[in-house]
Amino acid sequence: MNAVLPRFLKSAYRKEPIISILVTMGIVDALIGGLDDSWSLFAFGLGTTGVALGLKLWQMQQRPSFPEEPVVQHYLPSQSSSPPLPIMTVSKRKPRH
Repeated sequence: MNAVLPRFLKSAYRKEPIISILVTMGIVDALIGGLDDSWSLFAFGLGTTGVALGLKLWQMQQRPSFPEEPVVQHYLPSQSSSPPLPIMTVSKRKPRH
């Protein structure tokens, strides 16, 4: 459990940084307001969190529902564009001194 939460938070902050910051701010405001009996801060925190989650849901609905096919990248062409090199033969003569 301890290793799952940080991994989830890192992936959430990388994918949607603005929404994650708004949710974090809203939760912290709601906790401070609830523990300190400041109901206006508590309501503001809940409202901020609700707006951020609503924005996330709206973004999810705007995305196309069909999965995108991965783009295949070929680093080398299937056939070489240059002509083949000639075959080198080694002469078996002895060099003169």
